[in-house]
Order: sequence, then C-alpha cells, then structure tokens
Amino acid sequence: MVEPGFSVNGIASVFFCNGLDLGLAFVLAWIMAELLKNFSTWFWNPDVWTPPGYDWNDFVPNDKIEYADWNDLWSYPFYMAAIATALRFLILNPLLYGPIARRCGFKDIKVRPVVPNKLLEKTFWKHKGRVPSDVICESAKVLEWTERKVERWLRQRRSMKRISKHTKFIECSWQLTYYTFIFFYGVYVLWDKSWVWDIMNCWYNFPKHSLDLDVWWYYQLSLAFYWSMTFTHFFEIRRSDFWQMLLHHLITILLIVFSWTCNLTRVGTLVLIVHDVADIPLQFTKLCMYSAPKHITDAVFGGFALIWIISRIGVFPLWIIRSCLIDAPGVIPMYPVYYIFNGLLIALECLHVFWTYLIIKIVAESMRKEDGKLDDVRESSADPSELPDEDEDEKKE
Repeated sequence: MVEPGFSVNGIASVFFCNGLDLGLAFVLAWIMAELLKNFSTWFWNPDVWTPPGYDWNDFVPNDKIEYADWNDLWSYPFYMAAIATALRFLILNPLLYGPIARRCGFKDIKVRPVVPNKLLEKTFWKHKGRVPSDVICESAKVLEWTERKVERWLRQRRSMKRISKHTKFIECSWQLTYYTFIFFYGVYVLWDKSWVWDIMNCWYNFPKHSLDLDVWWYYQLSLAFYWSMTFTHFFEIRRSDFWQMLLHHLITILLIVFSWTCNLTRVGTLVLIVHDVADIPLQFTKLCMYSAPKHITDAVFGGFALIWIISRIGVFPLWIIRSCLIDAPGVIPMYPVYYIFNGLLIALECLHVFWTYLIIKIVAESMRKEDGKLDDVRESSADPSELPDEDEDEKKE
C-alpha cells in the first residue's frame, strides 16, 4: 500500500487536467453564447417583427412615447411568479385553503406508495387503471401472487394517481382567487381606455402607442401567473387534458410576449380580459361540484356555461379575432408578425372549441344520469387520476 502524500508531479498533473477541463468548458460556453446570439439575431429579425419602415431602435422608450421595454418580460414576471408560487404553497394552501377544505369535510389523506413492480406498472398504464379480471389472473400467475394481492397492488397504485377532493379544492381556490383579482383589476385598468369602447383604436396610429403604467402591471401580473402555472404544471398529478392545458399556457405566454414586444398591448389587454371573465365561474363551479348541494351546483354551472360560450365562442372570435383579421389590414401595413399573432389567436380559439365540446358533453351526460350529477369539467373515465373513489372497505385494506 502506497502511503498518501503530495508530489510535484501529482499536483502538476491535477492542474494540467483541470486546466484542460476549464479551457474546454470556456470554449464550449463561448460557442454556445455565439450560437445563441446568432439565433437571437436571426429570430428577432426586424423585417419580421416590426412594421415596414421601422426597426428595433424605433421602439426605444422616449420622452414622447413610453414603448414597452422588452427586457421587462425577462425579469419582473419571473420574480412575481416565484413570489406567487411561494405565496400559494407556503402561505395560502396551509393557512387558508387547507383549513377551509377540512371544514368542508375534505381530508388530506396521504397515500402509501406501492412496492415497484415493472409488470404491474406496465399493466396499470396499458389499461388506464381499469385492469380486466383475466389480465389480473394472468399477472398473478406470472408473479406467483394471489389475485387478491395483485388487485390490492393495483388498487393502491390507482390511489397514488387519484386527485383527492382536498387537492382539487385547494387548486380551484387558488385559481379562483387569482382570476377574481385579475379580472376586477383588468376592469379597473381598462375602464377608461379608448380601445375598449372602440376596438379600432387598437389599430389607429399603430405602432406609436404609449404604454400606461397600469397596463404595464396588468401585463406583468398576467404573465407571472401563467409562468407559475406552467412551472407547477409538471409537478402536479397529470389529468386527462395535461397536454391541452400545457399548450394553452404556452400559447398564452407567447401571445403576451409577442404582443408586448411588438407593441400590440392594446389588443392584448382585450384578449386577457375576455379570458379572465369566464375563468371565475369556471373555478367557482368546480368548488360547488365538490362541496355544494346539487341545485346550487346546477345553477352555478349554468351561469358558467353561459358566460363561457358568450366570451370564448362569441366575443373572442367575433369581436377580437374578427377585428384582427378584417379591421387591422385596412389600417396597418401587413408584415409577418401579423400572421404569427393571428395564428396564435386562432390556435387559442381551437382549444376553446375543444373545451366547449367537453362542457356540452358533461351537460348531456348529466341529463342521462338518474341523479343528474355533474362531473368535473376536466375529468375523464380513461384517466387514472380521475377514477371514482374506492369503497370504504377497499380503502381500509
């Protein structure tokens, strides 16, 4: 055994190796920085993002026009998103929403994880949590288990993916709080704005529109919320519309970023306010589904469906998208970002149509049920996270 110690050759070799590693890391970092710089230059080409005859230097805030500062998008919203996430999970959930949920009778039951099993895990996801009896029998033979033991494993695995009413109640409470606040704040901000009462003012004298401080806050708060929802989306139990909701968040973020960058904030505020108004009764309807009597739930759901259809299927496409597609070309010069912006608006409307179909489907299914009970707007019988609760005897097992 060689005695531990130091030597000149050893120290030199360590520094030499580390020097190579540090040099390689520096070269790679420089290459990545150059690639990112070139990509940014290519992506934010003024011929694409600014009207004909303008470039990015024309959008610098000055004494006459307070243009939107692009750098604000990559600082303040992330700070606000971090604050909102901390406020949600560290303060409101444990100190406000959790106690209210328990007062409503919803227990926060922690489910014990199952012992990992590749065969049963694959079987569980293949059959979306609803495993046929013959498959259970076959799995028991392969594992040399009893069928009862396999059923118990699957039942426990299903419990791990189920979203409890306690969790649902807390999630809806947070979103109801935000949407109520941001909607009334949006009404306060936009009440005296000319483009609310005449949408043509979104296009007149474009792009020389000054950004008011209250609109700045409205944008920053909205973007911060959607960033926080996007980040936490990956850490929550996946629902049946996981990818649709993620797509919705990303499209909304892109619309906010692009409309801010290209000084289309006037029409951007209209998109925000029209969407926020329907989200309040949506979250309130979910809370009623979990805790309120049937007649109250039905009344609230009816109000929500009416507001949703009017705002998302009526006002949004017939007022905002129509003006973007028909009014704008007659006032502002056409350039590539116009088509990008309108493409995102149309994609958002396609999601609205999809969710409207789900709402109509829920109404139709509730009318066929004997009890007429409504299900969660985002529930699906094929989603393990939304399977009905087990019998009490099974829970005890």
